[in-house]
Amino acid sequence: MKEIKRITIRDVARMAGVSPSTVSRVISGNPRISIETTERVIKCMEKMGYHPNAIARSLANSSSSTIGLVMPQGPGEALSNPFFPEALSGIIRTSSEMGYDILLVSHHGDEDGQVNAIKAMINASKVDGILLMTSRKDDKSIAYLDSVDFPYSVIGSPDNGQMSFNHADNDNIMAAYELTSYMINKGFRRLVLISGGKELTVTRMRIKGFRKALEESGIPFTDDHILVGKFDEETGYNFGKRIYDPVNKIDGIIATDDVLAFGAATALLESGLRIPEDVAVSSFNNSVLSRRCNIPITSIEINPGRLGEESVKLVIDSILNGTRGRSVIVPYQLHKRASTEGFTK
Repeated sequence: MKEIKRITIRDVARMAGVSPSTVSRVISGNPRISIETTERVIKCMEKMGYHPNAIARSLANSSSSTIGLVMPQGPGEALSNPFFPEALSGIIRTSSEMGYDILLVSHHGDEDGQVNAIKAMINASKVDGILLMTSRKDDKSIAYLDSVDFPYSVIGSPDNGQMSFNHADNDNIMAAYELTSYMINKGFRRLVLISGGKELTVTRMRIKGFRKALEESGIPFTDDHILVGKFDEETGYNFGKRIYDPVNKIDGIIATDDVLAFGAATALLESGLRIPEDVAVSSFNNSVLSRRCNIPITSIEINPGRLGEESVKLVIDSILNGTRGRSVIVPYQLHKRASTEGFTK
């Protein structure tokens, strides 16, 4: 019988033009390896049919008891937003109770870099399932996980055209609709929505709810109502400095995150404007930033810890039972504070 040649790391390295140690680092998901090198190595692995730990993965009881947690960007950037530490707390607590460890995965590239990091984890048998902390339109990570039928769940919802997948989320359309309607009923009608990441599903859904409330109140919606940047304080601050027009002034800001609202409120106060008498401010997340701002900010509590808990339960259910397409909707609550209350136009 003809002997079948076993493909090794050295074979992959030779084809990719890199060292064997570089191939090992790609397999382990080392973030220091460039995206270009990672892509080249993975393509060579796929072409040669090389899959590390393929034999171990074929064993019926093979399990790492680990979930790969994919952050949306570098950990420093993500963890500076209060949403992620709060969600992470729920994820870690629940996974520990259910006998799973968490492997935190970050990347500093684009969507392709995230997909490559996921591929490396799966091919190296490091994790039994994947948890994505965001979803976006035409999400490449979701498409890849579906294509290989690997267990996963998402904090976020399917967008138009996406297949249903395991996810935990709020009803973001209704939450934005309720918050915008509340602002309009308080008398604030020249509203803008400040947001980051228009490609993100959560942003797209909150824009839909915002628009629905405006149009039902007889306020024509235009693209000028939407101000998009990054999910950071600087974006909120810059828009806060720019939006005030004494002739046709904006009288209300809705931010899709407390970090944005905090930045906008800081800029308004520095400009000598009063909150809410000149410009009212409201937001989402009900984080410490909204509660401890100089003018406490009206905000929607989205329960990130609960979102983390439910997303872990979903991915473990997928690992153990093959569950696909299940959703959990976590309730939200509107907390009214001084940034909108105590003043009716």
